[in-house]
Amino acid sequence: MPLEVIGPGFGRTGTNSLKIALEQLGFGPCHHMFEVRDNPERLVDWEALARGEKVDWDHVFRGYRSQVDWPGARYWRELVRHYPTAKVVLSVRDPDEWFDSVQATIVPFLAARGHHSSPHVNAICEMGHEMVAAQVFNGRISERQHATQAFKNHIADVQSEIPADRLLTFDLRDGWRPLCEFLRVEVPDIPFPKTNSSKEFVEQEWKQA
Repeated sequence: MPLEVIGPGFGRTGTNSLKIALEQLGFGPCHHMFEVRDNPERLVDWEALARGEKVDWDHVFRGYRSQVDWPGARYWRELVRHYPTAKVVLSVRDPDEWFDSVQATIVPFLAARGHHSSPHVNAICEMGHEMVAAQVFNGRISERQHATQAFKNHIADVQSEIPADRLLTFDLRDGWRPLCEFLRVEVPDIPFPKTNSSKEFVEQEWKQA
């Protein structure tokens, strides 16, 4: 099945909450880095991409109806071309808050590559370090000015390249209504998901590390 929703927002912009929301709205399963964590066979294609190789996107996203978070967000231009009818939901947050969250979660996680107890988690770290820390942030993910500028540039690029009728710039604090109106579905009678805080990331989500 082709992807129906593409999420180019960087990790730590509420992507896991958005994943759950999309699944609750009927756009699941939704691909997220946690899908790579939980399905080791899914890592092979992402490792190839990190090396600069080409992949079959339909194979990468086999079984999924939507995508959010890294590693998919790294290739948003390729994905919006490959899936021309998919809608694009760009998750955003305050750049400095995003930077602080990244420093508390992703940066130490990647810095521990080679030292996690799980070989699979170490392999994800190697892929993430190359694909995100090196390629997206030029090895400067912990420099506030550089990283937040890259974050803002990314948002501006998505907003300038995706037609307005195909794009929703989405702050998760706005809740269900803008997302549901954009996707043309009913607003569910349940609270909007709020998951994977920095504390949860460290203590629970990658506990196997």
